[in-house]
Amino acid sequence: MKQNTKCIQAGYTPKNGESRMIPIIQSTTFKYDTSENMGRLFDLEEAGYFYTRLQNPTNDFVANKICALEGGTAAMLTSSGQAANFYSVFNIANAGDHVISAATIYGGTFNLFNVTMAKMGIEFTFLNPNCTDEELEAAFKPNTKAVFGETIANPSLDVFDIERWAKIAHKHGVPLIIDNTFATPINCRPIEWGADIVTHSTTKYMDGHDATVGGCIVDGGKFDWFAYADKFPGLTTPDESYHGITYAEKFGLGGAFITKCTAQLMRDFGSIQAPMNAFFLNLGLESLHVRVPRHCENAQVIAEFLEANENVTWVNYPGLPSNKYYDLAKKYMPNGTCGVVSFGVKGGRKAAEKFMANLKIAMIATHVADAHTCVLHPASSTHRQMSDEELIAAGVGPDLIRLSVGIEDVEDILEDVKQALAAI
Repeated sequence: MKQNTKCIQAGYTPKNGESRMIPIIQSTTFKYDTSENMGRLFDLEEAGYFYTRLQNPTNDFVANKICALEGGTAAMLTSSGQAANFYSVFNIANAGDHVISAATIYGGTFNLFNVTMAKMGIEFTFLNPNCTDEELEAAFKPNTKAVFGETIANPSLDVFDIERWAKIAHKHGVPLIIDNTFATPINCRPIEWGADIVTHSTTKYMDGHDATVGGCIVDGGKFDWFAYADKFPGLTTPDESYHGITYAEKFGLGGAFITKCTAQLMRDFGSIQAPMNAFFLNLGLESLHVRVPRHCENAQVIAEFLEANENVTWVNYPGLPSNKYYDLAKKYMPNGTCGVVSFGVKGGRKAAEKFMANLKIAMIATHVADAHTCVLHPASSTHRQMSDEELIAAGVGPDLIRLSVGIEDVEDILEDVKQALAAI
């Protein structure tokens, strides 16, 4: 099936007389005829459900759809994008290990890595995504377990060279994890460019309506854990908490990562997405292929207007031919990038605040990438915990305005931006 059809059809096929829509299985537990039946589930000898803290049918139907869209082999939903990124790294990196990450990642993810996971004993090295191959090579250590980046960085909009970083990561025997939230699988499928694990904040374009928080992890099923068995003992040696099962052996390359992530991390941390949220997420996915092109078309119009406006000092949008990432964006996302535009106005922080206060349609909100046009000043909100040096490294200056262009009529959005700029 083509991507447009997968948005509607993938993940769930009702049988005769069954619900046409994905059913909401709003139940904590599931009934079995014998203890032996349930015991085989606990031993991972059979597939099935016994407690929603680990797995739920509604969630799996939706995860399967996202898996199909990304071209993966297995997937799981989480309660948030932050949980998805945490699980994707912690599933293979533990205390004493090292991870390489792009420095331009979302501020919340940066804090997760640099503060919280550092307290857990995992060391992170943050690199400019435009670093040379030599600088990237030099960052690897014997205990490096993963490399992490975002297809399109939030909010700096740097475009990540997936293929280049994947080749170097694989040269050092580690997987590449890509957060594909902004591009979505409609515009980019990182697995096709060498990524091994893909994550999403489904809260954004996938939900599309600012209604539900969620995340997803998709395994590309191509990384050979046994080829680097010493690096990944959690996947290549027996798990005594499951009667000695070796995940990579029992579930193969296509299922080992997600099975371990579910059986261990979801079991112990319980960051499950609510079945009702998964149901709403699926409603968003059914229109993803229609909405994403509209976001990109509208954002292109706004970016071109801003670039020509005398009150605007700079514009960053990968769809502009003048943008330094234009060629890279055309390589990975030939049909469009995202609906987010970053720019600065004359007068710096104060002028930015005045611009935002005068907007009528675009609302000031922490959110991004949904049907509504919204605006944010990251340095004083999502990235306020970061130092000036960290802000600069993340590509988030004090004058940066993040405009998430929605799917309203583009002429209305344009008029709103025009009048707010005129008021500065």
